[in-house]
Amino acid sequence: MSAQAASEPHCSLVSTNRLAKEKSPYLLQHAHNPVDWFPWGNEAFARARAENKPVFLSIGYSTCHWCHVMERESFESEAVAAELNAHFVSIKVDREERPDVDKIYMTFVQATTGQGGWPLNVFLAPDRRPFYGGTYFPPEDRHGRPGLLTVLRQISQLWETRHNDILRTAEDLHQRLVTLTQTEPADSPVLATAVLRAAAVKFKAEYDPANGGFGGAPKFPQPSLPAFLLRTGVKWRDAEAVQMTLHTCERMAAGGIRDQLGGGFARYSVDERWLVPHFEKMLYDNAQLVSLYLDAFLVSGDTRHADVVRDTLRYVLCDLTHPDGGFYSAEDADSEGKEGRFYCWTRAEMAACLTPGEFAVAARYFGATEAGNFVDHSDPEPLPQQNVLSIADSQLGPGEVELLTSAKAKLLAVRAGRVRPHLDDKVLASWNGLMLGALARAYAVLGDDNHRAAAERNLAFLRAKLWDESTQTLYHRWRDGERDAAQLLNAYAFLLAGVLELYEATLEPEHLELAVALAEAMRTRFYDEARGGFWQTPATASDLILRLKDDYDGAEPSGNSVACLALLKLAAICDRADFRQMAERTLRLFAERLQRLPQAMPYLLQALDFWLTEPTRVVVVDDGDTTGRATLLRAAHGVFQPNKVVLGTAGRVEAFAKSLPVTAGRATAFVCTGTACQPPTHDPMLVAKLLAPSATAGD
Repeated sequence: MSAQAASEPHCSLVSTNRLAKEKSPYLLQHAHNPVDWFPWGNEAFARARAENKPVFLSIGYSTCHWCHVMERESFESEAVAAELNAHFVSIKVDREERPDVDKIYMTFVQATTGQGGWPLNVFLAPDRRPFYGGTYFPPEDRHGRPGLLTVLRQISQLWETRHNDILRTAEDLHQRLVTLTQTEPADSPVLATAVLRAAAVKFKAEYDPANGGFGGAPKFPQPSLPAFLLRTGVKWRDAEAVQMTLHTCERMAAGGIRDQLGGGFARYSVDERWLVPHFEKMLYDNAQLVSLYLDAFLVSGDTRHADVVRDTLRYVLCDLTHPDGGFYSAEDADSEGKEGRFYCWTRAEMAACLTPGEFAVAARYFGATEAGNFVDHSDPEPLPQQNVLSIADSQLGPGEVELLTSAKAKLLAVRAGRVRPHLDDKVLASWNGLMLGALARAYAVLGDDNHRAAAERNLAFLRAKLWDESTQTLYHRWRDGERDAAQLLNAYAFLLAGVLELYEATLEPEHLELAVALAEAMRTRFYDEARGGFWQTPATASDLILRLKDDYDGAEPSGNSVACLALLKLAAICDRADFRQMAERTLRLFAERLQRLPQAMPYLLQALDFWLTEPTRVVVVDDGDTTGRATLLRAAHGVFQPNKVVLGTAGRVEAFAKSLPVTAGRATAFVCTGTACQPPTHDPMLVAKLLAPSATAGD
């Protein structure tokens, strides 16, 4: 299915509302609802003020399964639409386009209900202040849970009879929200190795020894957590921590959360075994998991982890890539109105397209049973006997490897003929930055020139579509020939990190130039000079009731965490004390949180580790010897040493690197710490040896 076709609204109703003029695939999915939807903006709130109505704000994203369920049950309902249209001003927001809006109201709902998720449904006063909210509401009362119609009628009645009380409640809750979200730097922040050690102990205590991962169901990869544990495990020679991470990678790769035929990972599994996913595939997950599996490969030498990287990138480059090089956001869980329909198999379906020998091997290998292992409980008429494919029995006898390979190819070919899930084809600067960095690292570690070419094309796309050179402005979303106006920290921070990875993999000075420009623009728009840290939005964002500093590394890392580590690396490459100071003040701002709740910011813990360690610098001087340079770069990136930077001698690099001598006609590597360097070498094996981790358990 083409990207354009996949983005068409799936609803068959003939009415059209304002969302038909939007670019967001999620908003377009609701463009034919009978609900009189507004997009987020001044028009909706002006209408609410003029008509003295509360606002119903509904937030989701186009590949969200339960968002689809709520749309079918409620937003396509004439009864629900009549209630909303008569008594509310209704607004739809794509959380991926406007994570700043989502963050405010998600924080409110989590604080008032103890839980969050999407769809997120919040009731606001016309001044945008929330007074009630929740996540999924069934259309009518069910299992002791109030239905949406009940909630709408109760709130509209209260708005009429106790209007002033609701406004006072909204004001009170807003003040509590302001207090809750304020972050002050600790008086005496302790940023020491002890913080890292305490975090590692806590993470190890949450490890699931049977299935890998951390915690129970539902289980999210949250790649920055195992990445931190692997980092510290290698550093302190903690074999247990290393094994926990490698085992987690092995179990995820074997589970149904990974697409065993087409590659790529789903967002999370509903069980603790990584078996049954919610089937949506997100660009940000796959980008982070590529980096995690590269780490696992470098530490273990196990080529299975490298194979996962290749399969994941093959999926992204085949199914999530714009013809001009941008990366799309996600693929849906649903197709033909059924969750997982595209991915699941009955034994009969498998047998119909395989030889008896292929079927016997494939059914055993993938654990396919007559009863199946997946039921779509959100559907009143779920498909029977569905199997999510996982690696249930990997022991293959003589000749069975060939049978399995043949079976996989046939199953994939048959699956290609099914109706593919909806593709969210918007291009986000933030998530593209993550995948850009993953591709660059994959090229640096695995040496596949296709990965470098894809990374270079992606960056060219982002520069052409989302980066305004004249104003040094990075926009967040591009789709269908149009970019948005949103300015978001995550866009700048994630793209900065990705461009840095590409620079370190190639040493092209133009990439370093862009990295510096992004860092300086990020400081101008988002940095808090008074307290440190970065706001999620610039001061000019007048459509929000709060400015927040994101402090949670969940499914995605926070902008503060990514900015902090990227600035520390850029400071080491360019010798920029101002960049290092911004990162240092960000660490101090969140020092108390790192100590009290380390699981909230595992990515920032990696930045803290980098800050606490004098980074090793690998300077490559090539004098035109591009082949030798590539060999030395491959050696530098082929060692698991996260507290290092790799740089050349051209462009905005530090003065010390520029002073290093050139060997005529030969690429040379200098491995340096501070102003002390090992003797220069042309030998890639010696470069790798000099970079090998040398820490002790007491470090």
